[in-house]
Parts: sequence; structure tokens; C-alpha cells
Amino acid sequence: MEIEDIYGNLPTLETDRLLLRRITSEDLDDMYEYVSNEEVTKYVTWEAHRSLSDTKEFIKYALSQYEDKDLSPWGIEYKSNGKFIGTIDFVSWEVNHHVAEVGFAISQDYWGKGITTEAVNELIKFGFTHMNLVRIQARCLVENRGSECVMEKAGMSFEGILRKSMLVKGKHHDLKIYSILKEEFFSKHTPKVENESL
Repeated sequence: MEIEDIYGNLPTLETDRLLLRRITSEDLDDMYEYVSNEEVTKYVTWEAHRSLSDTKEFIKYALSQYEDKDLSPWGIEYKSNGKFIGTIDFVSWEVNHHVAEVGFAISQDYWGKGITTEAVNELIKFGFTHMNLVRIQARCLVENRGSECVMEKAGMSFEGILRKSMLVKGKHHDLKIYSILKEEFFSKHTPKVENESL
């Protein structure tokens, strides 16, 4: 398994309410609407976008990642209105160790509706079924209760606090780390088969 095996032709994933798909230049206005929101960017590593040109640069980066067949984000489209509402991706993938880390950002208008959890569950499922992963993890600043809730709802287990492990916006932050293992995921999502011989 190589990174380009997946990212050479990034697949579209679908859930009840969402499409996880490639980002396009047509997503510019929808993306800027949420990445310019200080509440959305409060606990992430990047600053709120100040102008459309900031968002254009990110889209340009994403498109180049697709072209290079390297780690790149899925855009999150809300199916009922066709609106681009966020991104989700594997921010790292240690191919030789079969481990990846998931990250996400979503429009504040769609918080508290289970949408982020829906997207995370779909990416976890994809990672375990198509990327030969045995462990998927996620980290968040200790203050980021929203992301913490998403990880818990996605069935991830809290493993501990990584003290001052990331420099974010000029300050070292403690991070909470969560993970889920392949066998844990499938034990929760695979129907149990009754022993017919009993």
C-alpha cells in the first residue's frame, strides 16, 4: 500500500447527509464563509482567512496535492442543499506502521447536528477497509471540547494528554489524544452472526 494508491484518484465517499469529495475552485465562496470565522479557527493550527485570496491559496494547495497524489483533504458537501461546509482528511499517514491521524474543520452553522461525527465515522471506515490501517488517532487542544465530543461519539478512546506538544499561534499547547483500533471499530459496526448449530 502506497499513498498514491489512495490519493492518486481520491474517491468520493457518501453518507446519509454528506458527500466527502475533492475540493474544487467552485467551493471558494462557501469555504471562505466558514474559514473566516474566528470561532471555527479558534482551536486549529491556522489563522482565520482575512480575504478570499487566503482561501484561494488553500484551494490551490489542495489541488496541487491531488495532482501530486499526496495526502489531501476531502471537502464536505451537505447533500440537501449542495453547500460546501467543511474539510476532513488524514493529516498524517504512517504507511509502514498502518497508522493515520484524522483532522477536520466544519462551518459553525452545522455544529451540534452530528454532521462532523458522521464524516469522521465514514473516514474511519474507509481507513480500515481501504488503507490497511490498524489504528486511527486524533488530537485536539485540551480546551477544544467540541472536537473531543466528536472523537468520543466516533468511538475513539481517550489515551492521555501530550504536554506542550504543539506550537500553535505562538504558544505551546497541551493536546488530548484519542484513538480507535481496527478490531474495536468492526466489533461495533459488524452485525454479530448467531451460531446456527446451537
